[in-house]
Amino acid sequence: MPNLKIENIELYYQVEGKGNPLLLIAGLGSDSQSWAPILPELSKYFTIITSDNRGVGRTKTNNAEISIRKIADDCIALVKHLGYSSVNLLGHSMGGFVALDIAIRYPEFISNLILASTSSVNSERNNALFNDWVSCFESGMDLKLWFRNIFYWLFTKEFFKNETLLDVAIRFAIEYPYPQNKIDFKNQVKAISEFNCQNRISEINSKTMIISGKEDILFSPEESKKSLQMINGAKFSIIENAAHSIFIENPKAFTDCILNFL
Repeated sequence: MPNLKIENIELYYQVEGKGNPLLLIAGLGSDSQSWAPILPELSKYFTIITSDNRGVGRTKTNNAEISIRKIADDCIALVKHLGYSSVNLLGHSMGGFVALDIAIRYPEFISNLILASTSSVNSERNNALFNDWVSCFESGMDLKLWFRNIFYWLFTKEFFKNETLLDVAIRFAIEYPYPQNKIDFKNQVKAISEFNCQNRISEINSKTMIISGKEDILFSPEESKKSLQMINGAKFSIIENAAHSIFIENPKAFTDCILNFL
């Protein structure tokens, strides 16, 4: 599988499909494989570029710095490596922070911008929550219970009515062959807490779509809209029957929204 050497990290990435390039940036604790529910459809229309952010999946960090800025720089290095002058960009949650940083610092590389389940800054509540997740992880908390508690924040109430589906999701997370370690998880959480682009959000001029799950309690639709409304000409879309992990719970509505926008 391809890896790109950037400073002292080895960035794992995948490219599939055909058409104009669409770069997908995953959120906290997630890697390139998290996009699996929407890749088959999107790859019919776009060349899909996914990578494992610093500190997750198959990207070797070698104790390198983890920050939103550094992850953004990695993404641009990958775009240049693949020979693209610009890409469509989709960032989810923490990946939305990265996409915002790219749109501000590297606007020439962005054709269109899609921000999903995100904001221009993490709330104090979310910072405290994520640090509690770190503490529980470091304490050796049973992973089944750890993932279950995180899932309460990612999925709708309907998701929890299906115990079989919940058990399968937890088992998949526990048995995933490329798990994130405690140090890298903590460093990603720290990177999120340090990011704030509120004062520069109005500089973004890329054609922008902001997508929220109606039942998202991490970054509510109201919070996302209020935080990102200063992006010139931004369009907002709320997807029913979805919470934070929109493209997992309602992949068709999510991909339809992307295709209609692009």
